[in-house]
Amino acid sequence: VDYRGYEVTVENFIRLLTGRVEAHTPRNKRLLSDDKSNIFIYMTGHGGEDFLKFQDSEEINSYDIADAMQQMWEKKRYREILFMIDTCQANTMFSKFYAPNVLSIGSSRKGENSYSHYHDRDIGASVIDRFTYYNLEFFESVDLSSKHTMADLISTYNTTLIGSHPGVRTDLFARKLEEVSGKEAVALLRSPSGRGTYLTDFFGAVQRVELTNEPFPIGRKRA
Repeated sequence: VDYRGYEVTVENFIRLLTGRVEAHTPRNKRLLSDDKSNIFIYMTGHGGEDFLKFQDSEEINSYDIADAMQQMWEKKRYREILFMIDTCQANTMFSKFYAPNVLSIGSSRKGENSYSHYHDRDIGASVIDRFTYYNLEFFESVDLSSKHTMADLISTYNTTLIGSHPGVRTDLFARKLEEVSGKEAVALLRSPSGRGTYLTDFFGAVQRVELTNEPFPIGRKRA
């Protein structure tokens, strides 16, 4: 945890995303990303139409995040962003986005509440929300070399269990969410959008390693 307690403010969050931090800010409090980085942003808490509360003392709105993402794109701070939010009327929080290569997922429609899943009687508070709980439940079946796609995750959303209608915004995102095959796959491999979107594009993954039979000529000039 790099930011905790009263450090968690709207200003610090926007500065973290856009890189507008003070010169003395340590590396662990910076987002050290570039135009090859995939970034996962997950927000949860109390909110409503176009806003989310920070510390019950201030709010961040959908315009703030939308403008921050556009700054990030202009400054080449990401390749793709997966934005997920779990709050009441969550889907309104990404309605103002306009930066490219952003995939957005929310827990509830405009006018809907987002509900808690489990109440701990010992501490007297709910410890997890339903949308978050069922996302984590799916991830328990995913390993580091998984071929599960974002479409696989979204297909598991059950409105009866979650208690609201999750929303997905894909119009700003270049790639398909599902895995493709056949002629379509060949065509996609020739295009910038590439293949389908795997969960491991944003969550823990293993690097692809290509093994060769011939030694690699390090330091030698080719004939």
